[in-house]
Amino acid sequence: MNRTTLSLIAGVAALAAVTGFATLDAPDTSGADTTRAAARLPVERTGLVCPAPSTSDLAETAYTSFTPVTKGAAAKGTAHLTAATEESTDATGKTDGKTGKTGKSKEKGGKTAAKPVLAPKAPGTPATGSTSGGTTPAYLGTAEGAYAPGWTVQETTEVAAGTGRGLLGVNCTAPDTEFWFPGASTAADRTDYVHLTNPDDSAAVVDIELYGPDGALQTTVGEGITVPPHASDPILLSTLTAEKQDAVTVHVNVRSGRVGAAVQALDDKLGGDWLAPAGDPADSLVIPGIPKDAVSVRLVAFAPGDADADLKVQLASSTGLITPAAHETLHVKGGMSASVDLGDVTRGEAGSLVLTPTDDAQPVVAAVRVVRGKGDDQESAFIPATAAVGTRASVADNRAKAATLSLTAPTGTAQVKVTSSAGSDGGATASQTYTLKPGTTQDVVPPAPQGLKGTYAITVEHVSGAPVYAARTLLSTDKDTPGFTIQTLPDDRGTVSVPEADENLDVLQR
Repeated sequence: MNRTTLSLIAGVAALAAVTGFATLDAPDTSGADTTRAAARLPVERTGLVCPAPSTSDLAETAYTSFTPVTKGAAAKGTAHLTAATEESTDATGKTDGKTGKTGKSKEKGGKTAAKPVLAPKAPGTPATGSTSGGTTPAYLGTAEGAYAPGWTVQETTEVAAGTGRGLLGVNCTAPDTEFWFPGASTAADRTDYVHLTNPDDSAAVVDIELYGPDGALQTTVGEGITVPPHASDPILLSTLTAEKQDAVTVHVNVRSGRVGAAVQALDDKLGGDWLAPAGDPADSLVIPGIPKDAVSVRLVAFAPGDADADLKVQLASSTGLITPAAHETLHVKGGMSASVDLGDVTRGEAGSLVLTPTDDAQPVVAAVRVVRGKGDDQESAFIPATAAVGTRASVADNRAKAATLSLTAPTGTAQVKVTSSAGSDGGATASQTYTLKPGTTQDVVPPAPQGLKGTYAITVEHVSGAPVYAARTLLSTDKDTPGFTIQTLPDDRGTVSVPEADENLDVLQR
């Protein structure tokens, strides 16, 4: 053993004496049962990205940050939401037509102001901020310590007139490497953008694939799109293909790096909203929270790969599972988008769609477009298939007499606890427990926070029983702007499983 190796071991040993080493113990072969359950510990860091909300001069955007109180979380921490700082570029490196936007959300010289749009308050209390007009940039957020477990940020925009007018809402998303968006469109009456936001210090390279009823659409400049560090790139889908399709599934695949992604779907007559990423492909899906007064519900599903999928379509109503007349099943060809108009499927009752395989199980992704209202006052929103509430889920920016929570337990009886937080400007928390019957959907008005001032957050905790799925419908509070938006509540992943570990200095000699 040479002198360099001895010096290295000595140095590491000294460090170990100060900090210790956490290692997994080798399996015990003595026959004794040494199984130890992994601990669930609060996460220590959470990152989110919020897309640029609108290019309309009439846009009014509210941001709401909330962290639920989490047992065992750090005593202190920080959280911030600041503007992305780089100029957006399209696939050719230019900052013009191909993205569909011209950098209006950026200042001259390719920089944006770094002033935080809001300053999060203590866990358990929402914090709010706002912007106006069409130059609001994308925002990047990071929460650490006490603010990290279950941190959520809602972006809500009201647009009084024009294409996409109404209420647009989206939960700021965690960056990832793959996203599915069934329900997008390249039709003449739609203006759909996929927003790609890069929170990291190095560029991300992204491929965008579009799939219609006949398979993959021929696209241009959809491959190898470079998103610069700390930048957001809104890409107009109709510039990627000449084909006009009304049932398109968008697949965002990140070759290198990470991005946050969301589709902004703007309709000439039916308003607009954000289409959030669908849950991971699975053979059984739940789409919760279809409003009871929906006048039109359109289901779009996509089967990745070559295998076809046959789905049984059911509605979890307020009384149990029912099969929509004439829409008992949906056949989805491999690599193709399938759609079906379900009309006013809820017929005045709370409802959620439940999709299960009729025969051979194949993974699919799915979402619905929901239309409410009459005549010129019709508005649309999207609900993607989503994961269950899991241990806990939260949604921010709930306003007095404007929020409805939808809860469904497709496979069995379940119980959940719903807590309304203190208001952003004052008030006290309120909680209520609900029992859900098998195969039903229940719409509830969240318990009103005592002395509510400002907006509040809703937290749903699974108490017992079968998996529960949830969504929140938020109505516009502006009487001159008919609108609504719907957000799902998947598990907030505020805790992680950490295997029990012991200090073991023998690792230095291996």
